Amino acid sequence: MKNSAPSTTVKPKPPKARVATLQVEDRTVTPTKEVKVSQARKLLEADILAAAKRLFAQRGFGGVSLDHVAREVGASKQNLLYYFPSKEELYRRVLHGVLDVWLSYMDALGQHPDDPEQALREYIAGKLRFSREHPDDSRVYANEVVSGVPIFSAEIAARVIPAVQADVAILNRWAERGLCRAVDGRHLMVLLWASTQVYADWASQISLVLGKPALEEADFAAAEALIVDMVLRTVLLGEGKG
Repeated sequence: MKNSAPSTTVKPKPPKARVATLQVEDRTVTPTKEVKVSQARKLLEADILAAAKRLFAQRGFGGVSLDHVAREVGASKQNLLYYFPSKEELYRRVLHGVLDVWLSYMDALGQHPDDPEQALREYIAGKLRFSREHPDDSRVYANEVVSGVPIFSAEIAARVIPAVQADVAILNRWAERGLCRAVDGRHLMVLLWASTQVYADWASQISLVLGKPALEEADFAAAEALIVDMVLRTVLLGEGKG
């Protein structure tokens, strides 16, 4: 009796070429799609923040709804809620962006530790440039402050107050070294803010006073020259004023 040959099972080879092709396609196509989606999301988020800032500048926090922002952007409210789950969250993001810009224009004093005149000139010029280039930012911040900072007080205390204290310390060091008069730096900062940010927050009233439909670059230049002259005459000692 002959023994039958042992049976063998032939296993099909995996479709290596096909798998490799799919893997290559996944590596090349998927990341591109993800980048495009990410860019689209960032653009829409930026549009939402810009629209919200315009509306908050015009109407304040209480006068704006998420429906208003959605219509301004041309998106659905549901889509907006995907990015910002509440109006307060959106408002806080706007104000954080405002503070980022605002504080970036307040660094002049520390850049010239031995030259009060140049530092004050650049500080005033920067604050007026902020009012000219970012009027909505200034108005959003002003609306929050005028309302008694009901939502953003902790952030202002954490970010603005240390910057003010640093500037006051610089003014005090100048006075100790005999580079300027001893002045109350806190009140000086308040006066500088008031005299520069008014050209954004109350631009319509200033335009009426000047008899023109809108403020022009020359108006900011004239304001800068006058404010600088007044401040230098008050703060500096003798030579170098004006």
